[in-house]
Amino acid sequence: MARRLRILTWHVHGNYLYNLSQVPHDFFLVKDSSGLPSRSGRCGDLPFGANVHDAPAEALHAMAFDAVLYQSRQAWEEDRLSLLSPAQQRLPRLVLEHDPPQAHPTATVHWADDPQTMLVHVTPFNALMWDAGRCPVRVIEHGVTPLEDIPWQGRWARGLVVVNHLQRRGRRLGADLYLTLQSSVPLSLAGMGSEGLPGGLGEIGHRQLPRLMAAHRFFFHPARYTSLGLALIEAMMLGMPVVGLATTELSTVIRSGENGFIDTRVERVAAAMQALLEDHALAAQWGRAGRQLARERFGIERFVRDWQQLLAEVCR
Repeated sequence: MARRLRILTWHVHGNYLYNLSQVPHDFFLVKDSSGLPSRSGRCGDLPFGANVHDAPAEALHAMAFDAVLYQSRQAWEEDRLSLLSPAQQRLPRLVLEHDPPQAHPTATVHWADDPQTMLVHVTPFNALMWDAGRCPVRVIEHGVTPLEDIPWQGRWARGLVVVNHLQRRGRRLGADLYLTLQSSVPLSLAGMGSEGLPGGLGEIGHRQLPRLMAAHRFFFHPARYTSLGLALIEAMMLGMPVVGLATTELSTVIRSGENGFIDTRVERVAAAMQALLEDHALAAQWGRAGRQLARERFGIERFVRDWQQLLAEVCR
């Protein structure tokens, strides 16, 4: 039996952290009074198990860990040096990269750039775009365990977008496309900061989101350049059809006319949305095919196995 590890990490991307915590190790989350979300410890409405613990910043030096999993540049460049002891800094270490490069898309050297640090990407697209520098690289694709097994009904003839702070994040996440299409297609927007936009519903709790998804006719992913969103995978797991742009990792997930629709021509994206609004049976057909792909490719069992194997290699 593989030994149970004690892994220090940060609270970044709560949904991902929840899925990561399905790996049978103990995860300790940095916590202090700074107000930084990444140092908030175990918090929120996600049903974390007993293997997720707070790691008070003032007590870190006295705590024993087997590995450190960094999830942001701030944690790597600042917290690593200011919060961890020299011995903890030398522990087996991994950097989990959630996004593609935000500066130049192909010529950005990853900020970790350390031959002793394993760089883990959540999509093959991210790994393709980043210059890993001296880091060894591994790709572990997303794994999702649904919070609720609610079947899609699609009774509301509306599309749903799930993006936090869409207006602030602008064209990269497709704020302009959402506003353009929302004027002719009924769309709802869930996420922090959405209240001021047409169709905005505000922030929706993790446990309430599956029911909201299941009621909408389709899921719209307006991002031009991003990683593969967990909300999109969660929607597919419910049997919700997806419409989006034929860019980044989504182009390897959606097969147009079979399990959803993607294109780089906005008018064709809009036409696909209209078709789904008019034809519930078509939406159900695409959704069933998408659910099958999501369960095969993004199942939590495969995700747990991949992380178990990598951690065993890094911490041997």
